[in-house]
Amino acid sequence: MKTFAKLIAPLALLLTAPACAQSTPVTVVRQAAPALWVVKDADTTIYLFGTIHVLQPGINWFDKGVRKAFDSSNQVVLEMVLPDTATMQAIVKEKGYAHDGVALTDRLSGDKRTAYTKAMADLGLPATTFDKLEPWFAAVNLELLPLQKLGYDVSNGPEQIITKAAADTGKPVVGLETAAQQLGFFDGLSMPAQLAFLSATVDETPTIGKQINTMVDQWAQGDSEALAKTLNDDVADSPELEKVLLIDRNQHWADWIDQRMKQPGVVFMAVGAGHLSGKNSVLVMLKAHHLKAERVKY
Repeated sequence: MKTFAKLIAPLALLLTAPACAQSTPVTVVRQAAPALWVVKDADTTIYLFGTIHVLQPGINWFDKGVRKAFDSSNQVVLEMVLPDTATMQAIVKEKGYAHDGVALTDRLSGDKRTAYTKAMADLGLPATTFDKLEPWFAAVNLELLPLQKLGYDVSNGPEQIITKAAADTGKPVVGLETAAQQLGFFDGLSMPAQLAFLSATVDETPTIGKQINTMVDQWAQGDSEALAKTLNDDVADSPELEKVLLIDRNQHWADWIDQRMKQPGVVFMAVGAGHLSGKNSVLVMLKAHHLKAERVKY
C-alpha cells in the first residue's frame, strides 16, 4: 500500500506552526505550471487548484494562470484554515496521543516491531520516541521527518503562499474542514487500520524522498494523469483509509461546490492534488451534480 502521497496531505499543514513570510528572496531554480481547472456558469466561477502541501524552496508556480485565477477571485477556499497555536496543540493532544496507556512499541510485535525500530534508528531516534502517540500520528511524523531533511517544508507550500496573498489583498479565506475534523478522520480509524498505515509507512520510509520528488515533478509539469496514478495507485488496498480520507471527503467537497455554484462570485479553491485526480476525484463526483470542470490552459 502506498501511503505517503495520499495520507500526508491533510496533516502536513496541521503539524507545522504557521510560517512567517520569508525575509529574504528565494532564488527561483524551477518554473512550474501545475494543473488548474474551472467550473462556471452565467454568474459563478470556481477555480480548482491542486496543491502539493510541502515543497522545497525555489519552485515558482504562483504566476501566470494560477495567479490570474487567484487575482480574479473574491473568495479563497482551502482544505482548512489553521487555528492558533494553542488551539492546535490542544487538538493534537486530544486526537494524536494515546489515552489508553498502551505504548506504541507494545502495539507492534515480531517483524513489524523490528522494522519500526530500524526505521526510527535510521532517523537517529530511539524506538520509544513516539510511544505516547496513536499509530496514525506516529506514521505521519515518520513521513514528515525524512522530508524535512530533504528541504521540504510547509512554509514553501502553496497553502502558505495563498494564505499570505489573500491577507495582503483582503480576500476572505474559508476552510472546507476544521483542524479537529481533519485529525478526527485519522483518530477515528480502527486500530488495525492505523497499524496498517504505520507499517506501510515504515516500509516506504527509504523511498519517501523518491516518491515526493516524482510527485513534485508531475505536479510541476501539470501532468494530472501521471500524478493521479502516483497518488492513487494501490490506495484501494486499504478500503477503510480510502473511504474515510478520500472518497467521503471528495464527495463532501463536490457537494460544497454544487451549493456554492448557486451564489454569484469568483472562488479560488486550493486542495491537495490527490483530491483532483483519479477515478474517485472531486472532478469525477461533480458529474453527479451535472457540473463539468474544464482544464485551464495557460
